[in-house]
Amino acid sequence: QVQLVESGGGLVQSGGSQRLACQASGSIVSIYRMGWYRQAPGKQRELVGVIFSDGNTNYANSVKGRFTISRNNTKNTVYLQMNRLKPEDTAAYYCNLRGPGYLYWGQGTQVTVLS
Repeated sequence: QVQLVESGGGLVQSGGSQRLACQASGSIVSIYRMGWYRQAPGKQRELVGVIFSDGNTNYANSVKGRFTISRNNTKNTVYLQMNRLKPEDTAAYYCNLRGPGYLYWGQGTQVTVLS
């Protein structure tokens, strides 16, 4: 079993920055990728970005140039640095971990961007 715990959410002013963290623990055999998703009220969960085992990253067009995913392999932690935040970035942010035959989700952390 693998546990993912997100942290770092909260209230932030439009144009501000916020950093989220997601720490994985448990029986981690291998990680293909870790990703960040978000879900706003009344909307479907959408991909924000992912980081692959080789360090490559992909981002949704809506966050390219503003958000950056990084990781600390020693701590099994992935980060989401969010800059130039907009009210439309308001959502619950979830991290996930995909490995050989498994996919785990965190419980989510709320980010609210005030206009």
